[in-house]
Amino acid sequence: MKVSKNAYYHWLKTKDTLKINSSKSFLKDRIEAIFNNSKQIYGSYRIQKQLEREKLFYSRSYVGLLMKEMGLRSVLNKKFVVTTDSNHSLKTAKNELDRDFTSFSLGYKLVSDITYIRVNQKWNYLTTVMDLADRKIIGWSLSEDMTTENTVLKAWVDARRNKKKNGLNNCDNT
Repeated sequence: MKVSKNAYYHWLKTKDTLKINSSKSFLKDRIEAIFNNSKQIYGSYRIQKQLEREKLFYSRSYVGLLMKEMGLRSVLNKKFVVTTDSNHSLKTAKNELDRDFTSFSLGYKLVSDITYIRVNQKWNYLTTVMDLADRKIIGWSLSEDMTTENTVLKAWVDARRNKKKNGLNNCDNT
């Protein structure tokens, strides 16, 4: 074959790494293609699942390591949704708590919050009422709209009903 001993032994040592490097470069190409097809949103978990669907089985940590080597990081832009209209001429309630969230009497200080949850393609609104004394949710409401009747009022009625079951009538005064 007219090949020097040195070249033969070098080839003998490195022939397996050529296969590994070619499969590694193929895997990197697939990872990059999946990453770009997802508009750079997919992370190692989703990419690993997509590779499994293509009958390529690699661990998520290995996919993550390769993504790190290639400098690929998923970018998620969370949309900020404004749910409160502060520019209005309506009367606003007085801030009774003034950031004093300590309470030692059940039913004396209650706070409420609304959060939104995406279900299928619609928004649902979860309203909770919490007693500051024991930090327990005492009333809640889940609705498909943000009307007062379906959010705050229903949660308030639920809280009053639960407090009366437990023998506390302080929440009638708040």
